[in-house]
Amino acid sequence: MSPLRTLYLILAIVGLILPMWFFVSFFRDNGFHLGLMLDAWAVNDATRGLTWDLTIAAVTLCVFIISETMVRRDYWMLICIPATFFVGVSFGFPLYMFLRSRPID
Repeated sequence: MSPLRTLYLILAIVGLILPMWFFVSFFRDNGFHLGLMLDAWAVNDATRGLTWDLTIAAVTLCVFIISETMVRRDYWMLICIPATFFVGVSFGFPLYMFLRSRPID
């Protein structure tokens, strides 16, 4: 595996572990209450701005993934869409780059 692919994989792993650490901690403290999490994402203008920033980045990444999947016919890449929305852009994007940089038969 190339050094670049290794870096993508490391970033994907870190991008999975760090957000999930905080999500699990939040749910452990508050119960599995999505309403409270949504409220936390809108506490002030800074968090609302960050929420919109990540949402726009996630939608853009998903549009790119879909368009690349249609051109390359590499449908395995679609796994990055739920990875992006269920964990975050910090996991979905490096995972996509890791998968995209692999040799295709």
